[in-house]
Amino acid sequence: MTRRIEAVLFDFDGTLTEPGVLDFAAIRRAVGCPDGVSILEHIDGLGAEDDRRAAREVLDRFEMEAAARARPNQGAEALVADLLARGLPVGVLTRNTARAVHRALENFERVRMEDFACLLTREHVAPPKPEPHGVLHAAEEMGVSAEHLLMVGDFRYDVEAGARAGALTAYLTNRAPARALDTAPTWTIETLDDLRPLVRRYAPLRQGKLPNDLLAECLAFLRTDDPSLLVPPGVGEDIAAALLEGAEVAVLKADPITFATDAAGQYAVFVNANDVATSGARPRWLLATLLFPPGTNAEEVQALVADLGRAASQAGLTLCGGHTEVTDAVRRPVISGALLGTVQRSGLIDKRALAKGDRILFTKGVAVEGTAIIAREFGARLAHLGFSRQEIDRCRDFLYEPGISVLREARAAAASAGVSAMHDVTEGGLSTALEELSVAGGQRLLVELDRIPILPETERVCAALGLDPLGLIGSGSLLIACRPDAADGLERAIHDQGVAVAQVATANGPGQGVAAVRGPDRTPAPWPHFDTDELTRLY
Repeated sequence: MTRRIEAVLFDFDGTLTEPGVLDFAAIRRAVGCPDGVSILEHIDGLGAEDDRRAAREVLDRFEMEAAARARPNQGAEALVADLLARGLPVGVLTRNTARAVHRALENFERVRMEDFACLLTREHVAPPKPEPHGVLHAAEEMGVSAEHLLMVGDFRYDVEAGARAGALTAYLTNRAPARALDTAPTWTIETLDDLRPLVRRYAPLRQGKLPNDLLAECLAFLRTDDPSLLVPPGVGEDIAAALLEGAEVAVLKADPITFATDAAGQYAVFVNANDVATSGARPRWLLATLLFPPGTNAEEVQALVADLGRAASQAGLTLCGGHTEVTDAVRRPVISGALLGTVQRSGLIDKRALAKGDRILFTKGVAVEGTAIIAREFGARLAHLGFSRQEIDRCRDFLYEPGISVLREARAAAASAGVSAMHDVTEGGLSTALEELSVAGGQRLLVELDRIPILPETERVCAALGLDPLGLIGSGSLLIACRPDAADGLERAIHDQGVAVAQVATANGPGQGVAAVRGPDRTPAPWPHFDTDELTRLY
């Protein structure tokens, strides 16, 4: 069975809270519980109701006193926040009472009761752990199958309950020597921080690009020792370049269009052509694989092919072949493009040439593409927020003007001296694009926030929807790095092509990462990072 984590269920005492607060030996003495017998089971087995009631009152008193002293376990609050940010439901299953859990949570700074999709205590679940009932109940409340639920706890009952329910289990030792358990856990961890790599590996990935760290691990499996491979695959690299006969270089690119749009052909052409152009190459030949879901009619196929052909002609490409198929493997039309361009080796622009002091130019404005997509797919929402029909139509037309093509500015840059790198802005917006450029170029970047151009329509759309334009998908904008003495001349050359451009950042020395400053005093300012594109928040 493939392991998959879709929700996480925590024990509470000693797991989300620091261990050792509850004095179980003292509780046993107070209620007369012999060794080898569980406290709850001992109390339930007392013959007289008055004895059971008195013992429960003693237990409750110990638990409430401990709850008042409880503190978050190391890494607990950050872990819960991370799980929630990933969209994973989080729950609590404890043999304690709900009152004690609520009291202990008052001592937490970042975790609140409302963060949990379920709280199951001994008042809610009978029989309690190690029986599987609570785990099965939690899986149902969190909307996942038990086999995709991770049960985390510091005691054998947690592991036994999870295993009996068919769930994944993590036994938390809190840095103590691991005890021998009758039921083997799926994983044994020393601290809650040790859960992070497990969640990263087994939780569902978010939609969009693979995270850069995961991509780097995947690329490490590939052979790149072909001597003709001039630009191998890498984080921040959107193309590959291979030396042909003589001094000519083939630049190759492949990218699919998987989202529904009435301009899929435009996207398929320019998403691929843009990347090829960033290498200084001329995009030339396009192969397109078109996959259509069952139910597609001939008119829909012809319309998409015609759109693709028009966009290819506009970009100066030859649509030279591919494949078409109707298949139940897709739910909507998918275009997978593969594009080949050529450039003389002396004209190949390799991001690894980025050097300290290089200026970074940025064309058009932030989130041109994202603004167009929002207007096209969420026009009704914008109208409800007070946007006029004319404003929405203007944003829709951003697809064509300023446009999602960077070919004009890329050609101007390729013809200019001193250009060291180019990188087009796509998913994750300008923030992610600068991070990728930093990784590919091996240089830390310093961004001047006040210089970043944001079109007024984009600013208003993002403000109305609560989005950060720096993290919104931005095809149509190009980052161009050049030597400092070439920056002003390059800026003029791009303006001459009718494309707006601004100098927004500087390469700040070897390393990776993006920092920012603001204002005439260049006051340090936070630079946002986005795990997923801001557009996904609207879905």
